[in-house]
Amino acid sequence: MKFQGSDTYVATQDLMLAVNAAITLQRPLLVKGEPGTGKTMLAEEVAAALEMPLLQWHVKSTTKAQQGLYEYDAVSRLRDSQLADADSARKVRDIRNYIVQGVLWQAFTAEQPVALLIDEIDKADIEFPNDLLRELDRMEFYVYETRELVKARHRPLVFITSNNEKDLPDAFLRRCFFHYIKFPDAPTMQAIVDVHFPTLKKDLLGAALKTFYDVRNLPGLKKKPSTSELLDWLKLLVAEDIPLAALHSQDEKVAVPPLVGALLKNEQDVTLFEKLVFMQRQHR
Repeated sequence: MKFQGSDTYVATQDLMLAVNAAITLQRPLLVKGEPGTGKTMLAEEVAAALEMPLLQWHVKSTTKAQQGLYEYDAVSRLRDSQLADADSARKVRDIRNYIVQGVLWQAFTAEQPVALLIDEIDKADIEFPNDLLRELDRMEFYVYETRELVKARHRPLVFITSNNEKDLPDAFLRRCFFHYIKFPDAPTMQAIVDVHFPTLKKDLLGAALKTFYDVRNLPGLKKKPSTSELLDWLKLLVAEDIPLAALHSQDEKVAVPPLVGALLKNEQDVTLFEKLVFMQRQHR
């Protein structure tokens, strides 16, 4: 079982090597990179290419590791115990009726191997990764309420993404194969765009990419535009039928591009960009 890329996702050679190394080692693949560089999509594309079901666990700041295993709904059990009918009484006697399986439980007990995405793990509390060490290492966990040991039928292919918002514990990192998705260079970006816009005219694409990298490389930007934002911008250029001339400045200097709100997402960066364009015009 090897990942060789797909028709809908441009995977660099080093990225394919990382995926296949994680498969060989049977370790989680920890993927870091700027937001919008396709980390989440990687898990989706690998799962589709390898014909594996994909389970997704999108982590939030309030997410606890226990939720990935199971949750005991004590409130519902208490409410049912207060009802007088026989059906509720029978239900209350079996605590299993109030155990809600988490994504890890579902992955462990699936009848066939699955891919499991733990998305944006760095959003949670710093203890979150440590709380998953044993389960991801041994592929089992204990349900105390039912005194049941849940063991994985098949080891899932685990993808873990991080936006590098906080450092992850060393003990957790030791159990992962790590890959950092670098921001695509111009040829790779062109290949990515070709997948999404195969009929886009080459001269428009060339001008759009030049403008995009001009904006991205501006010094002092608070948030640089990402790959996904470039794709959104191109979609708007096509939908609004923006002419090629609108992307060119007469003297090849930086110009304010049309629909710039797709690329720059805060007022400081827009102001910085407009100021730079104004200064360049003053020096003509």
